[in-house]
Amino acid sequence: VPMVAPGNVQVHVINSTLAKVHWDPVPLKTVRGHLQGYKVYYWKVQSLSRRTRRHVEKKILTFRGNKTFGMLPGLEPYSSYKLNVRVVNGKGEGPASPDKVFKTPEGVPSSPSFLKITNPTLDSLTLEWGSPTHPNGVLTSYILKFQPINNTHELGPLVEIRIPANESSLILKNLNYSTRYKFYFNAQTSVGSGSQITEEAVTIMDE
Repeated sequence: VPMVAPGNVQVHVINSTLAKVHWDPVPLKTVRGHLQGYKVYYWKVQSLSRRTRRHVEKKILTFRGNKTFGMLPGLEPYSSYKLNVRVVNGKGEGPASPDKVFKTPEGVPSSPSFLKITNPTLDSLTLEWGSPTHPNGVLTSYILKFQPINNTHELGPLVEIRIPANESSLILKNLNYSTRYKFYFNAQTSVGSGSQITEEAVTIMDE
């Protein structure tokens, strides 16, 4: 098997899901056989928003021949990763380079995990929601937009409310009685807005 590990491993993080890794080739005489390529082992150490460690799944990308760089796609935003590089000949892999740590920046969050509308009265509705399964960063706020829908399904004026990220419920007051409302709800990080979920609910007709 090869004798030495690739040196000078560098990681350039391109965005929240993509990084480029490059390394110095090993001297050919240390390959001790036919140079087949290089393997990059990489794995997620932890999510920076959750701080929970979990089962570590190592991923391997193989770059054929004498390539000295490669792309790592499909990374998770706002996470800490480690990687190392090994050279491969017909017999097997050489030793691993020292582990290199890199971090991906924040991305936009997934949609809130649920939106529930309860307790209808003449002029109010109660909203409850769950935080995104994948925050992909530090949540800065939630954005709620809503508008009335009349009997011919025409949409009325859109109202927008920004809600602090630590809230999980809201009582909407001063609504019209016996009116159907459509709600659009999403979460935000400093990078931008995540995908929204929609719901509809009706205030009651009379007491």
